[in-house]
Amino acid sequence: MTDTQDGSYDAFLDALEAGDGYYYECSNGHALVPPRRVCPHCGDRELERVTLPETGELVTHTTVAVPTPQFEDDAPYVTAIATFGSVKLTGILQNVDPSDVEIGQEVTVAVESAETTDERTITFHPHD
Repeated sequence: MTDTQDGSYDAFLDALEAGDGYYYECSNGHALVPPRRVCPHCGDRELERVTLPETGELVTHTTVAVPTPQFEDDAPYVTAIATFGSVKLTGILQNVDPSDVEIGQEVTVAVESAETTDERTITFHPHD
C-alpha cells in the first residue's frame, strides 16, 4: 500500500482544485474515488493512483428546481454524474442552461464553493 492512500477527501478536492486530479484503481480494474485503502468491490489492497483525464462524459443528470432550504440560493441547478476514465464523479454542472444539457456531453471538472453553503464541491463545465 502506498502512502497516497492515506489522504482524505479534502486532499482529493485540493488535488482537483490544483488541476492534479486522480483516482485509484485496483488490480481488477475497479476505479475508486479517494480516500480508499481497500477496493470495496473485491477487497484488493493493491491500489494504484491514476491521473484523472482532463475531460469526462456526462452519463446522467437532473435539474433541481425546488431544492431543500440548504441549497435554495443555488437553484435551479443541474446535478450530474460524469465518467472520467474508469471513475464516475458526481457534481454540479455550471454555466449551462438546463435545457441544453445532454447525455454524452463532454465536461471538465473543477472544485468551487456552493453559493448557499460556501462549501467546496465538485463542479463540471462544458468542454469547448
